[in-house]
Amino acid sequence: MAAPITNSFRLLVRRVSPICHKFRSKKEMEVPHLSKIRCMHDNASTGVDIGLPSKAVMRSQVQRERQEHRRKQKLNQDLEKASRLRQLEIPLDEVRKDWENTSAPYHIKAVAHHYNIFTDLFDGADFLCHVVMRILYQCEDEGFMPVCFGNVITPTEALKAPSVTYDCESGSLWTLLMVNPDGHLIYNDAEYVHWLVCNIPEDNISKGDTVFDYLPVFPARGTGYQRIVFALFKQNDRVDMTHERVPLPCTSLSNRTFSTDEFYSKHQDVITPAGLAFSQCRWDQSVRDIFHNILDMREPVFEYEVPKLHVLPQMKWPHRKTLNYLKQYLPEE
Repeated sequence: MAAPITNSFRLLVRRVSPICHKFRSKKEMEVPHLSKIRCMHDNASTGVDIGLPSKAVMRSQVQRERQEHRRKQKLNQDLEKASRLRQLEIPLDEVRKDWENTSAPYHIKAVAHHYNIFTDLFDGADFLCHVVMRILYQCEDEGFMPVCFGNVITPTEALKAPSVTYDCESGSLWTLLMVNPDGHLIYNDAEYVHWLVCNIPEDNISKGDTVFDYLPVFPARGTGYQRIVFALFKQNDRVDMTHERVPLPCTSLSNRTFSTDEFYSKHQDVITPAGLAFSQCRWDQSVRDIFHNILDMREPVFEYEVPKLHVLPQMKWPHRKTLNYLKQYLPEE
């Protein structure tokens, strides 16, 4: 049986509780905010939404509609028979269209956060991708390689400019940007712009104002995988890029040094981020030809020096060690 709480114990609790509360509050004030921990600097824009306004949709209503749709599909005898006979055909185009109109903006945003796209390009600010781009590279075997959200595309497959399409309103203007945030040869925080077209009428990129012509990706040998990001901006007016224009074709890497955050900050009154897609690439044999024939420079090669494995001093009587323990002390032959 527990002992009764005495009056002296109650008095002690009353006196100690305010002190503990004051100490806890002081500690909580000293802990930095989560946004400051995750960002590169104190003035980063984490949590700021710079995208198009979102439509207010009741999640409960969407779930009810999906449950009702599934219920009707389960009661459809024709679908049940086709599924049992393995003759059921799924309209993938309709499925993708439904995904683009419902869950795609949230899925793309989550994947872009996973790859640190928003942190490196927009200083931590993010947005919902209400416009889904369909980007296709044409391959030599008459096939197409799509740019999704982190898939690997070789430099050989990306030698020519891809076809980019998206759904848009009649008479709208757009800006298409393609950058590499990982491949700068001199500065760690700089990017290379591979393609920039402004004032695109609807989705007709050929009729837009080309600020930077398409430059194939050139991940240097030994640098591993690099991200290639496509960003789509919706314009509410024409963008004046007179001061940013360079002679075309532009093969100077110094002229192609770029900052997406600075570009957006300069034109944020006119452009609004609306779409995002990205892939990954790494060195292959075609990169050597790009450096020699297009950029007219020697190909840089980066080597990684593997540190020697630290081996603890050998023990005379190792405890619970297998015979493989002795291999690290045998001479190399």
